[in-house]
Amino acid sequence: MIQAVHQAPASLSKASVCRALEVSRATVYRRRQAPSQPSRQPCEPRASRRGCHRALSPSERQGVLDALHGPRFVDKAPRQVYATLLDEGVYLCSIRTMYRILEANGEVRERRNQLRHPSYAKPELLATGPNQVWSWDITKLLGPAKWTYFYLYVILDIFSRYAVGWMVATRESKALATRLIDETIRKQRVESGQLTLHADRGSSMKSKPVAMLLADLGVTKTHSRPHTSNDNPFSESQFKTLKYRPEFPDRFGSIHDARAFCESFFPWYCAEHYHSGLGLLTPEMVHYGQADRAVAMRNQILTQAWTRHPERFTRGTPSASTPPKAVWINPPQDGQRQEGMLTKFEGGLSHSG
Repeated sequence: MIQAVHQAPASLSKASVCRALEVSRATVYRRRQAPSQPSRQPCEPRASRRGCHRALSPSERQGVLDALHGPRFVDKAPRQVYATLLDEGVYLCSIRTMYRILEANGEVRERRNQLRHPSYAKPELLATGPNQVWSWDITKLLGPAKWTYFYLYVILDIFSRYAVGWMVATRESKALATRLIDETIRKQRVESGQLTLHADRGSSMKSKPVAMLLADLGVTKTHSRPHTSNDNPFSESQFKTLKYRPEFPDRFGSIHDARAFCESFFPWYCAEHYHSGLGLLTPEMVHYGQADRAVAMRNQILTQAWTRHPERFTRGTPSASTPPKAVWINPPQDGQRQEGMLTKFEGGLSHSG
């Protein structure tokens, strides 16, 4: 095909002939051009090349390394060493060359002792009934003056969202936290090995008295990862509900005002607040086993409404929402593993029962 282009009549341009034959003109010209000189040999591998004539000799490199290792410069950066030697009338090499020599000897790194943060495992907690997993936290309530606070301790059952224990104090204290946890566990009649208590990494949560109490009572304790509020979502959500109430004040005049507010808030939250995460049931209904009866009553009323006016329900017979059968903190992303944990947990409960 290239030969046909060369033999084309002179009246035809090479461009038109190349278009007709679908050949690139660059290919035609490259094939026509005879090699004017023999092809060059490939370059030698880099490893076999001779060193640059400007490079330091091995003895000079060792002299630089000895100077950097000396008592005067062992704790100084190459820039400091370079400037110090220049002021003394000595030039060994450039700053970059000092770094190259150090890097070749594996000595370019952070020389200060650095804090190494351990890797914290993500807590994966499951509750299929009340008094299996509690989460607790402490929040600040603004006092009468600037920089004054009252501290609200709340223990929440994650399955029912029921506030099983709370307390308002003037300080955050491990002794007060220990007393509240002890009284709440006894009030709820929690047996040894039944409960997991989850919290963040506050000083009271990680305190030794709290850990010793939980060990004595047979309660498993878990903690959130540092700076990860999603590891304790139920307590955080409950505090938001508390502070977004219309009657929640900007500041409390005294600790008695704070306690009076909480004495009205928590009965409302537990017995009157229809929780969206519980199928619009109250935490008290779910915590004390009244959920099935309440759902059955709602279904009966909805069925009667559908019987009277079926045309108003385009999706068939309505049914009431039900609370979840299992509540997780950080459920596993693997569905098969999640199902396995649920089966194992339920099997353990039936065996212990």
